[in-house]
Amino acid sequence: MTTPNRPLSVLIASSLAVAMAAASGSVLADYPERPLTLIVPWAAGGGTDATARTIARALEEELGQNVNVVNRTGGSGVVGHTAMINARPDGYTIGLATGEVNMMHWQGLTNLTFEDFTPIAQINYDFPGIQVAADSPYGTLEELLEAIRTEPKGTFTASGTGQGGVWHLAFAGFLMDQGIDADQVTWIPSEGAAPAMTELVSGGIDIVPSSVPEARSMIEAGRVKSFAVMSPQRIPSFPDIPTTQELIGSDYQVGEWRGIAGPKGMDPEIVATLEAALEAAYQSDTYQEFMQQQGFGTEWRDAEAFGQLMQEMDGVFGDIVEQVGLAN
Repeated sequence: MTTPNRPLSVLIASSLAVAMAAASGSVLADYPERPLTLIVPWAAGGGTDATARTIARALEEELGQNVNVVNRTGGSGVVGHTAMINARPDGYTIGLATGEVNMMHWQGLTNLTFEDFTPIAQINYDFPGIQVAADSPYGTLEELLEAIRTEPKGTFTASGTGQGGVWHLAFAGFLMDQGIDADQVTWIPSEGAAPAMTELVSGGIDIVPSSVPEARSMIEAGRVKSFAVMSPQRIPSFPDIPTTQELIGSDYQVGEWRGIAGPKGMDPEIVATLEAALEAAYQSDTYQEFMQQQGFGTEWRDAEAFGQLMQEMDGVFGDIVEQVGLAN
């Protein structure tokens, strides 16, 4: 059987298609061929930054390429998260996305939502604690709450993230859980827990409801005390800090998820490569030992499950934003 003659243009187009497919497969097979950038939307020194730098070190071992951490702060997390979704979807610029993705758009701070990201893996979940300066006149959580309840609105200030960020919403929700107006305590925006801790010990603010690990250095230095953590059980690395349920019978719990994500439209093969490398990095001694030592929560979800979590938490935080009165 003979093959019919084909026009030269068809043969050329066919050859080009085969060449491009081969080249594309080669590119994917060789990924990554150069260093990666990991964007962090919060300031250096805080919990998100520490988590990012640790997973980056572990990820370098799996990918055989440097993973350069870049802090892009500002706009209550908007700047860094926007940089993530505006990056080329080639797998060379990814980010440590945080729960603020589920909060910012409800407040009119940005139009970006979880749907603008390619989820790759969740690697962390933390619950907030309630921290005050060591020289605070209040010795217990009950005393602090009673003072907040009875003193004029605005007497107390708190910080730890941007306006409408996770620690702000978590603390506002906690106040409402205790029958206190969410705006009874004035929120002072910051670019993360680290600068807020500095303000706390200098007397500039009264409360930092960040994760307890973010307060570790100040607690160990004797400059900060943590009254309680809003978690189902005590944090193993901080066994002396009780839960709010233990102290006041509150079952209120809202925490912060953190995960690796990229811009929308990433090639599924590159996502699969990153997901596999991240799972190995997550299980590594480099990551697990650091997170355990610091008291950060470890929680793994693959790309599909992480995407489902992002969608689910979007509704949860939308309700909180509405209740707190920050919806726009």
